[in-house]
Amino acid sequence: MTRKVKMTAIIDHMVLVAGSMFMLLPVAAIFLTSTHENSVISQDGIQMSWGGEFTRVYSQVMTAKAGFSQTITAGGMALNSTILALGFALGKCVLSVLSAFALVYFRLRFASFLFWMIFATLLLPIETRILPSFMVVHTLGLLNTYTGLILPLLAAAVGTFFFRQFFKTIPDALHEAARIDGAGPTRFLVDILLPLSWPMVLALFAVTFVLGWNQYLWPLMITTTGEGYFTLVRGIERFGTQSNYGMALAIIAMLPPVIVVIVLQKWLVKGLVGGEK
Repeated sequence: MTRKVKMTAIIDHMVLVAGSMFMLLPVAAIFLTSTHENSVISQDGIQMSWGGEFTRVYSQVMTAKAGFSQTITAGGMALNSTILALGFALGKCVLSVLSAFALVYFRLRFASFLFWMIFATLLLPIETRILPSFMVVHTLGLLNTYTGLILPLLAAAVGTFFFRQFFKTIPDALHEAARIDGAGPTRFLVDILLPLSWPMVLALFAVTFVLGWNQYLWPLMITTTGEGYFTLVRGIERFGTQSNYGMALAIIAMLPPVIVVIVLQKWLVKGLVGGEK
């Protein structure tokens, strides 16, 4: 029995390793290609060997200028991506917690109806929402601004759903005890609910940070003329997807989401399984 279990574990690990290698193969190809000269890439395409240009390419890519104006740099675009991802993640976390708190702990007459209206927005494809959102941003004069990049993305139906379901599992006696002790809604939220739901907050932050960092379509529509607001993901095309700088930039653009997921991995798992401590 023990031998059978060991063999099953070995097979499981072999499958996981094979899957990981399969997923990492394109990343390795891009990384190795980025270490070659552009002339080699243009002539032979993707390379699976070390090119020897790693130090020069990766030391210059963040300061090299690109774009029609030849003024934007990868460093500036990385800053824009960081602002977008942090604003996106923090905003979604705050709105998700507050909306779920209002739906569960305030006596709203149509709370269930409002919740299902919020949840129904998940059924709408992004294409049906992006054009009206663009028109609103354009009307408000928020094109080529950080506000225009972040604000329309903050609605968080998924976050509201998960926090609402979690808040409903908290015993009513805890809420009643807080009220007896004189704790108002704000104190109850900050001192009791947030500490209990901290794993879910960090899990939602990790997921939404990655989503915000990898946004392409929305920044493409909003940064119509202001190259100074280009994000790193969009900036890859400005350096050329078949150039060593463009491929090096693609590798660099992967690092912040990977770091966030690795750092918050424990909380991400706890949050996804229900917020247990």
